[in-house]
Order: sequence, then structure tokens, then C-alpha cells
Amino acid sequence: MSQISQFLPAVTFVCLWSTGFIGGRLGTPHADPLTFLLIRFAIASLLLAALAALVGVKWPRGRAALHLAVSGLLVHGAYLGGVFIALSLGVSAGLVALIAGVQPLLTGAMSGWLLGVPVRPLQWAGLGLGLLGVLLVVWEKLVAQTGVPLLGVVLAVFALFAITFGTLYQKRFVVPGDLRSATAWQYLVCTLVYGAIVPWLEPMRVDWTPEFMFALAWLVLVLSVGAILLFFTLIRRGSAAGVASLMYLVPSLTALMAWGLFGEQLGPLALLGMAITAAAVALVNRPAKAAPVSAAREA
Repeated sequence: MSQISQFLPAVTFVCLWSTGFIGGRLGTPHADPLTFLLIRFAIASLLLAALAALVGVKWPRGRAALHLAVSGLLVHGAYLGGVFIALSLGVSAGLVALIAGVQPLLTGAMSGWLLGVPVRPLQWAGLGLGLLGVLLVVWEKLVAQTGVPLLGVVLAVFALFAITFGTLYQKRFVVPGDLRSATAWQYLVCTLVYGAIVPWLEPMRVDWTPEFMFALAWLVLVLSVGAILLFFTLIRRGSAAGVASLMYLVPSLTALMAWGLFGEQLGPLALLGMAITAAAVALVNRPAKAAPVSAAREA
């Protein structure tokens, strides 16, 4: 029972995280994508700031606040901006989720270059498999339907690199602190930056339909606040590894939900590509084998 109690919250987090692409797909027809995100960032920053103030946690200051701002602009601002614009241009939620799902592979490969962390041959093999899986899905989408915009795919790839560099930057420069105040600060920085540039990029159209308000409430409360706090709880319980091992299921779960809600079709080639990508990420997430005791003594 103890293993189930530790595993179930991790599964819950991954399932909730998978709905982020669905919420974006549901809301972007009713609002300009960056305007949608501006509203989301503003509300989420206020809620998390109120929670942080309520429990009396410390806020980041000085250089720590600056590093958090940079990583937040990459992980939240640039990443979600690319994802939401791609969705608004007509790229399917399943395809965007699959491209974003390559992030653990790309992070592992680039960590050797940027962080000096040795990259195992298994990780390079996993990256190659993951890219093959994405190419299979993209190829089928492009062949099966002419409505897949190349710009949208490029922006999804941009989002992939943004969250990868943001993750590596955070690992390299961000000092661990309270997740609630740190995330509230990151959302606030994104709100200020988006507030300055979005009026120049979009007409800021918002149709306050019930569907849009549901998508906004879901993304703010369930994703930006609920899922983040759940992840915070998992870290405190030492279950973060369980979450990492399940993240490769996100693209498949997203594609399944998109099929049920929006009728997004997946052909045999796309299913094969998703399976290959999931296997690649699972392969890379396998821990390295410990060196034999005798070899360690000889060293």
C-alpha cells in the first residue's frame, strides 16, 4: 500500500500535466494565444503570491531573483508562447505534445555540452530514436492532411528548445528555494514582459465564452497552481523520480484525449512514432548501472 500511495500522486500529476495541451487547444480559438497566456500568467501569479504570503515563505532576492526571471521567461514565457501559437495555427495537440515530449532527451544530450555532465551512449541512442519517432508523426500529418502549418511545427520546435535551455539554465544557476514564491515570481515576470509586448503583437482579442473561461480556469487552477503544488509535494516526499519516469506517457495521453475531445486522428505511422518516442524517453530515463564493487576498489 505504501508503494501505491507514493505512485498514485505521481500518476495523477502526469495525467494533469497532459491536459495542458488540451486546455490550450480548447481556449485558443476564443482568444489570441499570447493574450490568453497574459491573462493566465497574471491570475496564476496573484494566486501563488497570495498563497506564498499566507504561509509566510521567503521571496527570491538579488541574483537569485534575476536567475529565476531568466529561467521563468524561457520555461514559461517562451515555451508556452510557442506551444499556444502553434495550437492557434492549427497544429494538433497530440503533435505539439509529442514534440515537447522530446525535451527530456534533448536536455540529457545538451547537458554534456552546457553543464559538463557526461552523456552516455544510451542517451544519444535515445535522442536518435526520439527524433525518429517525431519525424514519423510529422511525416504522416503532413502527408495525410494539408492543413498542418509548417510555421506551427517550427514554433513547437522553438518551444522545445526554449524549455530545454530554460531547464538547463535553472539547473545551472537557480538556487533551490520555496517553489511557491519562486513560481509566483516567475509568473509575475512573464506577466510584466507579456504586458509590455503583447499589445504590439496582437489585437488582444478575447471572447469570454463558457468554453474559454473553462479552459482558462482549468489551466490556471489545475495546471499553473494545482499541478505545480502537487509536484512540490512529490519532491518533498522524494517521489520526483517517479514523476520523471512517467513523463514519457504525456504525449500518448494527450493524443488520446485530443482524439476523444476534438476527433484528432492518429494513423498507424503516427502511433508507431509515438511508441518509438515513448520507448526512447523510457530508455534514457533508466538509471546507469552502478560499477561493480571489485572495479570500484581497483580504481
